[in-house]
Amino acid sequence: MRSVTRLFKASLLLMFTVSLAACGFHLRQSAALPPSMQQLHLTVNGGGNLRLNMTRALEGSGVTVLDKPGTGIAELNIPVASFSTDTLTVSGLARVTEYTVRYHVEFEVHDGTGQPLVPRQRIDMQREFSYDATNTIGTTAQVQAIQDSLNDDMVQAILFRLQAATKHPGQVAADAAAPASASSTN
Repeated sequence: MRSVTRLFKASLLLMFTVSLAACGFHLRQSAALPPSMQQLHLTVNGGGNLRLNMTRALEGSGVTVLDKPGTGIAELNIPVASFSTDTLTVSGLARVTEYTVRYHVEFEVHDGTGQPLVPRQRIDMQREFSYDATNTIGTTAQVQAIQDSLNDDMVQAILFRLQAATKHPGQVAADAAAPASASSTN
């Protein structure tokens, strides 16, 4: 009986592992950033914990984040990082029942000589949530949790774009010559 239970548990574990691999799930790895970004100064205007989260992610990717800009130091500038909350639906009693939290970020990267590595880009994300008029305290916590989640997702989106600068440097240079805005909504 014991061997049957052990075999059953092993089979479940094997099925779980195979199904997890088949669905495309992979642990997030650190981003492979260009050598010109190994020393970087980060400037963030707004965005809650974006600066802290971005610094941690960059350091996890082997980048040295410096406090001051200088010659030979790349510059990641995030001049816009703002949250907004909009009403989605209103009940028949004129009470708000759903909101959306939007997160808008713009960023650009210049190498140590001031040449653009990544031209100004725009990323927009959003999350929707239901509002319970009887639990207004929970709503504040819910909005904060959504903003934290959006911050984490934004850091990953920025890192993916920085990593793309390594894989497609010619494309980034062409984009710098003809400025365009890129956006995504989640």
